[in-house]
Parts: sequence; C-alpha cells; structure tokens
Amino acid sequence: MNVLFDGPEKATHTILLAHGAGAPMDSGALTAAAAALAREGFRIARFEFDYMASRRTDAGRKPPPRAEKLKPEYLAAVEKIGSSRSLIIGGKSMGARVASMVADELFATGKIGGLLCLGYPFHPPAKPEQLRTQHLADLKTPALIIQGTRDEFGTREEVGAYSLSPSIEMVWLEDGDHDLRPRKASGFSAAGHLATMAKAAATWAEAKLLQPSDG
Repeated sequence: MNVLFDGPEKATHTILLAHGAGAPMDSGALTAAAAALAREGFRIARFEFDYMASRRTDAGRKPPPRAEKLKPEYLAAVEKIGSSRSLIIGGKSMGARVASMVADELFATGKIGGLLCLGYPFHPPAKPEQLRTQHLADLKTPALIIQGTRDEFGTREEVGAYSLSPSIEMVWLEDGDHDLRPRKASGFSAAGHLATMAKAAATWAEAKLLQPSDG
C-alpha cells in the first residue's frame, strides 16, 4: 500500500484520507485539499484502495466495489499509519463513507480521535431516496462533515432534514459542488473554500478532539 504524505511530521494530528470512487489519491481535488490541511499544521496521509491502485498497473481499470467491501482495506491503512487518539480518519466522497463505516469500531478502542468527511455522499446523484445515512444517526465518533451547498450528493436543504448524530458537525461552503468548488459567478473561489475547510478542521480538532497531552 503506497501512501502520500503532506505536512509536518510532528503534527499534533494526522489525517488519513481515502479517495473518491472515480479519482485517485493524487487527483487535483484531493491534492489541493491535502495541501490546504497541511498549511493548517496537519500531517496528511493519502492512500488508495486496491481497485484504484490496480489502474496504475497492467491490470488496468477496475470498477469500485461496494463501499462495505472496502472496510478491511481502510482498517489496514489505519494499522499501516499507526493508530492513536491523534489520528483522524476520513476522505473524499466514497472514501469518507468507508471511513464513517469503520469509525466507531476504531474510536471505541482508542485507535482514532475523529472523523473528517470532505463531500459526504449522502445519496447518489438524482436519487435522494437512496440514503446512505443509517449508520450516521447514532455515530459516536466526533465527526466533521464539510459540504458544498449545491453538492448533488446532498444539498443543505436535503441534509437539514436527516436525522444525524449530535457527534456530527456540519460546515457548509456556499455554492460549493461535490469537490467544494464554487462557480465563478458566486463571488467565492476554490482556494478560498479550501482555506475555509482547513481552518474549520483545525478549529474543530482543537476544540473537540483529545489532544496527545491530555493522555
């Protein structure tokens, strides 16, 4: 398993990020997000699920399996990075969903401190009835979901009607799409939204997560 690192080696918190269903760990969107988080002092580790890594080999393109099937790979990535309360798991879209599926198991055993989701896929595009939120209703892990207000996987109006755990905090980026990017006419910028995302993550981690010095 290959891992890409960004940010200071001795950061207070490391964030393990998994990619979305169709783009690799070094996609433009995930690279930009990792850089923004690193500028806020996080250590970032990005990895790829096997189906995506195989696209870099002669094996060629493989479709993503069901999210549930990827849970063992995410758990293996946690072990590779090194689990502790200073570790935050998460990812982009599908990667965030898989992380959310294993979060409580890891949090209960002291292996992670929190969950960070960048563009959570609350439902498939144009299929708002196919919710992916059942496990989020009683999530125990401190979680931060950062979402664009016009994300086709879950808009602010849609998400506002869901029953989500009180352990989940939402940050909304005006006019942001599934990559958190706003339209030029909105008056916002992609760089500005990523900076807001990273600052929100840093504020949340400092306020809500156990610091290493806390024991």
